[in-house]
Amino acid sequence: MSSYYPRTKDLTRTRKSVTDSPPSSPTYTEKNYRHERLSRYDSTGESATDKPMGRTSSYTRRETRLAALNKQEQDSTAKDYKKMYTEALQENERLKSRLQDSKQELVKIRSQLEKVAQRQDRMSERSTVLETEKREKQALDKRVTDMEEEIKVLTELKSDNQRLKDENGALIRVISKLSK
Repeated sequence: MSSYYPRTKDLTRTRKSVTDSPPSSPTYTEKNYRHERLSRYDSTGESATDKPMGRTSSYTRRETRLAALNKQEQDSTAKDYKKMYTEALQENERLKSRLQDSKQELVKIRSQLEKVAQRQDRMSERSTVLETEKREKQALDKRVTDMEEEIKVLTELKSDNQRLKDENGALIRVISKLSK
């Protein structure tokens, strides 16, 4: 068992040199240093260097150190989550404002579209009215043309009637002269 002690002394020297010097990681803080220093003591308050060290104790120390590192990573991850959450909130706000702008633009475009539709309705009404007026005008023009032709026919008939009256009068005179 005497061979076991020298090995323990080597391990404690190595452990002291590793734990006494600060790690090269930039996230090393006073809290971590205190945690490592406290992990050197067992539950009775005795220094781990005062007792012979076994394999289970070094594994326990290693697990404790890994747990501390994991806690640091979780803290930084939690901060990352907070940062990601705030970024997500900012992105949501930005998207909400873009959505609001889009809605306002949509309302504006709809009103413009409605105005254009009303103009087209008015123009179609006007065109309908114009079309109706055009048909009425064509109908009236046709009636005027028909009436003008009737008037022509009537004037020709009047002139024929007058000519026949004149011829009739002349014939009556000739007959009356012949009968005398």
